[in-house]
Amino acid sequence: MFNLTLDEITKAVNGKLILKGNKLDYSNVSTDTRKLRDGSIFIALKGERFNANDFIVDASKKGAHLCIVSEAKFDEKEIKPETSIILVDNTHKALLSLAKYYRNKLDIKVVGITGSTGKTSTKDLVAAALSCKYKVFKTKGNFNNEIGLPLMILEMDNSFDIAVLEMGMSNFGEIHRLVDTARPDVALMTNIGISHIENLKTQENILKSKMEITDYFTSENTLIVNNDDKFLSKIISNKFKINTIGIESHSDYHAEDISVTHKDITFNINDKKRNKIEKFNINVLGKHNVLNSLMAIACARTFGLNYDEIKKGLNNIETTSMRLDIIKGEKFTIVNDCYNASPDSVKAAIDVVISLKGTRKIAVLGSMGELGHKAYEAHVSVAEYAKKKGIDYLCTLGEFNKAFKEGFGEKNYKSFQDKQELITYLKEFLNKDDIILVKASRYMKFENITEKLQTIN
Repeated sequence: MFNLTLDEITKAVNGKLILKGNKLDYSNVSTDTRKLRDGSIFIALKGERFNANDFIVDASKKGAHLCIVSEAKFDEKEIKPETSIILVDNTHKALLSLAKYYRNKLDIKVVGITGSTGKTSTKDLVAAALSCKYKVFKTKGNFNNEIGLPLMILEMDNSFDIAVLEMGMSNFGEIHRLVDTARPDVALMTNIGISHIENLKTQENILKSKMEITDYFTSENTLIVNNDDKFLSKIISNKFKINTIGIESHSDYHAEDISVTHKDITFNINDKKRNKIEKFNINVLGKHNVLNSLMAIACARTFGLNYDEIKKGLNNIETTSMRLDIIKGEKFTIVNDCYNASPDSVKAAIDVVISLKGTRKIAVLGSMGELGHKAYEAHVSVAEYAKKKGIDYLCTLGEFNKAFKEGFGEKNYKSFQDKQELITYLKEFLNKDDIILVKASRYMKFENITEKLQTIN
């Protein structure tokens, strides 16, 4: 049950009650009329191409007990008697304000995770590491922006001990608004890459934007950073605590004796603060997940878990779908990594493919978004890496086919103009025991390719 009164909600969103219904109990919050159920609070967001204020009557008929609107575009006679309506200046701000008010009522610790890549994998590992001792809530899917994060907070309740929340951004001020809402107790920063450089122009600006995650930190808060990252390794503060993790650097939590197989990763963690070495074996793929695992372990230690408790929790990791999902078919194996793509994450996925046992290693890659002036160069670099590491064939789709070809070379390279053409080609081209990586930025919707390949496998 969403335990707020109508008066509390009205004050939290700085709104005006323009219609009071006869049902004042609320079950959940939604911005999508398709997901409404009896007792829902519907927040009518307005964007460049849509205006949910047009659907208030529909929301009421679907069971909304409260609608928060920025325009009164309805006939009161068509509103069911159960529905109340609050008018605000801006429903996007109202969503954040409501989530902030609700978060402050919860007796719950919050872990905030940001970085150019690795946020979702780190989130899954952190939630698992904490799970032996605490009941943990974690961000679902990619609900990590100014709409998704408040909706996640509004799903929580006091049955949870800790919430692990992703925080994404594409420009200055976005992380600040997210942390104002979520108020994390501990923050994790994975790396500083070139994702979002289109808006922020330089990696120094990306770091500055990511550091907004500490805007409300005091001496009681802890920031955990990847000390192998040349930008993050320079962070110092006398305002809050800093813990460092790394493979190649002198860090508080240092991984050594690393082994990466097609099934898992194994490493020893050298806990410098306690002069202790512990061995970990975790069922995730890729060397990049050693760093993500170190993040999770350091976070769990911050919350007082011992190493045995952390190991027990990590044994039960539940990973987010379309993140290095290994789909073994009768004919070939698909590495489904369609969740999103950046230069670092594509290279990490290529490393995983190379580690798997198969006859031919094939990469099907699409465009990586938000790279601005670095875009062409980044796509060339990814293709060069694929060639260097041993990808046998590269198939690409999107506006950077020319860059991919430049990096990989003409031999064993093929470009496509549409998905159907690509899928038709792959149906004939794939052989028994091939390993095929499918990866692109979210807007490319490469999961459609994966779904088609599964039907012929």
